[in-house]
Amino acid sequence: MPRFPRTGLVLAMLFSAAAPAQGQQDEPLVLDPDVSFDPNVDFGFDNDIFAGAFDEEEQSATEAWFEDFTIRISQSTSGQINNNSIDLGAFGKFPKPADLETNRLQFNVRYQNPIAPGWLIQGSMWYRVYWNQDYEYTTNQDSIDTEGQLNDLFIQRSSGAHSFKLGRQTVVWGETVGNSVLDIINNSEFRDFTIIDIEDARLSQAMLVWDFFGTDNSSSLSTFVNLYPEFNPAPVRGSPLFFDPGFNLPDYSRNGKILLEAGTQWKKSFEGSDIAVMAAYLYENQLRYDPPLPGSADARPDINDFLLLGFSANRAIGKLLLNFDLAFSHNILADSFAFPGTSSLSTPVNLRKDQIGTSFGFEYAIDNEQNVSLGIQAQTLLDAEEGLQPGQALTNDGVFGSWLVRYSNAMRNGDLTLSATLQGDLAAESLLVFLGVDYTLDDNWSLSSQIISITAKSGSFLTVFDEDIRLGMTLTYSF
Repeated sequence: MPRFPRTGLVLAMLFSAAAPAQGQQDEPLVLDPDVSFDPNVDFGFDNDIFAGAFDEEEQSATEAWFEDFTIRISQSTSGQINNNSIDLGAFGKFPKPADLETNRLQFNVRYQNPIAPGWLIQGSMWYRVYWNQDYEYTTNQDSIDTEGQLNDLFIQRSSGAHSFKLGRQTVVWGETVGNSVLDIINNSEFRDFTIIDIEDARLSQAMLVWDFFGTDNSSSLSTFVNLYPEFNPAPVRGSPLFFDPGFNLPDYSRNGKILLEAGTQWKKSFEGSDIAVMAAYLYENQLRYDPPLPGSADARPDINDFLLLGFSANRAIGKLLLNFDLAFSHNILADSFAFPGTSSLSTPVNLRKDQIGTSFGFEYAIDNEQNVSLGIQAQTLLDAEEGLQPGQALTNDGVFGSWLVRYSNAMRNGDLTLSATLQGDLAAESLLVFLGVDYTLDDNWSLSSQIISITAKSGSFLTVFDEDIRLGMTLTYSF
């Protein structure tokens, strides 16, 4: 992900309990998802599309130009609000005092413009200022830090049954709410305990995407080529999720090597349901790190390519929408450890195995204001014990995965939204509770607040966050 010059490090967090090695979660908890365009939209324009555009003589060219921009300015703070400690056995007992973790001002800019008949340009970026007590401020030797990032930037050409998009963008596969086993095309970044939103966690990549739509619009074929595959960024020193391995975790260096990813998806719509089949050649989003060589402080990042075959379906029954995903992965690293905000370290086990996974769930509209959803993900390695030496064990053994339940209620004509989410792993070793309030003050101002509580058993990926309670607030001005 390209970033503008800065004096410190990167992006805001999102969190997902017990995430699988290469799968990320689909359709997350909310806070400002990036704008995307429906590929089914025909961008062919009527000859009179611009008729009357200049009827308002007082409208200046500058005003018209700014209509293509959306600008959002937000100030957010978050931190742990309770004093507690964690017992790590042989490593000792460590206090975790209440403290502010984030304190930052963020500028978001989006640009969307149908520049000509059949043509569209879309782009978005953010820029942050890290104030006193933000961990980025502390990491920057107690001085103000700044950072910028380009989220997406692409041009789209639509003509007849064809649509082409070139530039930085995301590709999302799968139907299951919250944690689809098929949503693994784009890499992701997790940093803070402030927002749980996979839409914000996904990082765009440089892609060419071709969509072809059937004559009756009931079927489509979508193919992508990732021209420059990227990987999940290493965790940032000082962030709440950072685990210090004792050495540096550098980015992968290609050294002139050309890497490409490619995949295609065929989708068919029926009355009340959709099905899709897909196949792709990919690199695991999570890097594997080997220990540094003697005399070096940098670990050695490794990559792994694999094949993905998938199937997805949904079925609408009244107010109920059922979702199902199935994925088969060939030659993945069996001992990958990819908890959000951490990185996989090499182990004595270095085996490539096949993996099968499924995710399923539902969305139910209780009424026009209330919605409840459920997502369950389960994966297992095939021939898991094959190739293991005596005494060796895999990080992901047996059936592993996560579950998510979410409820939302939009009140006061949508100006006030209450949400609650429970998320945990299938082994019942950890539980995350999320409560959120979003309130629209007027056309420009909005206020949001979240509280996150974590419980985890000893040995869980979340052990170090057991008994933590975090509170976050964000004030936003949009125009």
